[in-house]
Amino acid sequence: MAQRIAIIGGGIIGVALARALSQRQAGEVTLFEKEDRLAKHQTGHNSGVVHAGLYYAEGSLKAQLCAAGRVAIKEFCLEKSLPYRELGKLVVAIDDSELAALADIEKRSRANGVPGLVRIEDSAGLREIEPHVAGVAALHSPHTAVVDYAAITEAMAQDVRASGGTILLGQEVTALAIEQGKVRVSTPVFDGVFDRVIACAGLQSDLVARMVGGDPSPKILPFRGEYWQLSGAANHLVKGMVYPVPDPRFPFLGVHFTRGVYDDVHMGPNAVPALAREGYSWSAISLRDTLESLRWPGALPFAKKHWRMGIDEIGGSLVKSLSYRKAQRFIPELKPADLAAKASAGVRAQAWGRDGSLVDDFAVDQVGPVTLLRNAPSPAATSSLSIAQYILENYLQVNTRP
Repeated sequence: MAQRIAIIGGGIIGVALARALSQRQAGEVTLFEKEDRLAKHQTGHNSGVVHAGLYYAEGSLKAQLCAAGRVAIKEFCLEKSLPYRELGKLVVAIDDSELAALADIEKRSRANGVPGLVRIEDSAGLREIEPHVAGVAALHSPHTAVVDYAAITEAMAQDVRASGGTILLGQEVTALAIEQGKVRVSTPVFDGVFDRVIACAGLQSDLVARMVGGDPSPKILPFRGEYWQLSGAANHLVKGMVYPVPDPRFPFLGVHFTRGVYDDVHMGPNAVPALAREGYSWSAISLRDTLESLRWPGALPFAKKHWRMGIDEIGGSLVKSLSYRKAQRFIPELKPADLAAKASAGVRAQAWGRDGSLVDDFAVDQVGPVTLLRNAPSPAATSSLSIAQYILENYLQVNTRP
């Protein structure tokens, strides 16, 4: 009798797992998604970038799965006739103080096998690629691409259904119980027993882990990322992607510009603490979520270390001129009116430990027959197909090799 496998979470990783399992006939696959559509949260609110692996620590799981995932996503888009545009990414050193950090990124990029990477030594070379961008040096990743991750998720879901898998929308998992080596999964309208469960619950991942007695750490700290849309008159100022050399003192990337797969250009995201796990605006407040974050043992050490960054990010969120000044450092021609409107925001599920440190790499736990994806930050969407393969091979012992 085929084993019954449940997947919790209808973002791109959960659907990629369902697709991999159903196509390999590894069991009867059922995916539970609490929303009325797939890809409603992190997958549907990111910048759409297919990362090439520039920033990640050599040998990290991020670096390995990003490299494999980039190739797999490109092949999938070609197979399904989905848009895949290699617009290229320029990582810009604004002044000489950033050259050492740029060299470190170059070293990591080459170790990670970033294809076609080119070092640009002066502003003239930089402007050959991005004519309106200022800086003293840069790295150019010509094969960094943009896609529509929500469309990719829907195409994967079609494969799941075609292979006999089931996707249940509007089915929030409210309880999990391990019973005699199996797992009882309950929603308001469903109750059933499965041989294996894989939780890819994103912003709710620590709460799902708690249902089966998983370690409370790492906990999810929601960060909202807000985007500014460039006006149509200013779209020509960015041809592809313009990224900063990140400040190593801070856990987030900083100001960057991205031309999307449908030719919209946006600046962002920033990183401000969200006041709810699904808090897409300042008005979305959950007292429970906020108090849980404040009570976490890591809250005080994190605040002590990063309070200046927090004030800076919150200021940029509330005061347009502060965001504009950061953006204009990269594009001097930019005018305040060119930041036309705030586009839709996203909320990042950032895992953090008891000591206040942010978990940087992908993280997976196992509690009996339950596999828990505890942390899946960027480049998770890029890596979705390779993350699925990694979990199948290492946690479900399903052979994915030809």
